[in-house]
Amino acid sequence: MLQTQVDERTTTLLLDRPERAHAYDQALLRALDAALDEVRTPTLVLGSTGEGAFCAGADLKDLPLGDPLRALDLLSQRVFERLARAPFITIAAVQGPAVGGGFELALACDLRVVGPRARMWLPETGLGLVPAAGGCTRLPRLVGLSRAKEVILGGRVVDANAALSWGLAARQHEQPLTEALAWAHELSRRDPTAQRLAKCVLDETWPTSASLTMERVTEALLYTRKGHDG
Repeated sequence: MLQTQVDERTTTLLLDRPERAHAYDQALLRALDAALDEVRTPTLVLGSTGEGAFCAGADLKDLPLGDPLRALDLLSQRVFERLARAPFITIAAVQGPAVGGGFELALACDLRVVGPRARMWLPETGLGLVPAAGGCTRLPRLVGLSRAKEVILGGRVVDANAALSWGLAARQHEQPLTEALAWAHELSRRDPTAQRLAKCVLDETWPTSASLTMERVTEALLYTRKGHDG
């Protein structure tokens, strides 16, 4: 479900549900949450096993449609926010499709490395939902409001080249996990206190609390409607 590898400089977490394109359910989110508690290295790399998808987002079998209270306390948003606020540098290695919540998971990392087969999109509005695990909050702050609307409202699929040119990804490599690990080792040699404080300052430049709350409330309203629609 979640593989953990640790060396003296970097912790690597790999999503491991290949039969579901690494889609996350509540158990995987809790495993990720618990794994974040155990990180003692200055850097973390987040990826997935195999050569296919990075993450297909929330497992459709696990969506609590008709249960607005689950949306108001959305576990994915809470865990992704913990990842975003982690006191270490995080790098997502995106080798394939990152869809919906999978894209939001990558957005919660400090940096992203993409492979040539990476594709990222947010299909929620086409499904009668909204990106509620940080997508509406983090994407416009990374790529600008116009491009974020193109993705969220217009259904734009962001390929590796666009991700690089937009600044969404910092690097592109044939083997993104290998590149992310090498970069993490390089970053781990920087002063960890300075890195942590700089990250705090940068994050506080973009307050997110109110925006994340609005995401959850909006999703709760849509979940209620979905429940009434059957």
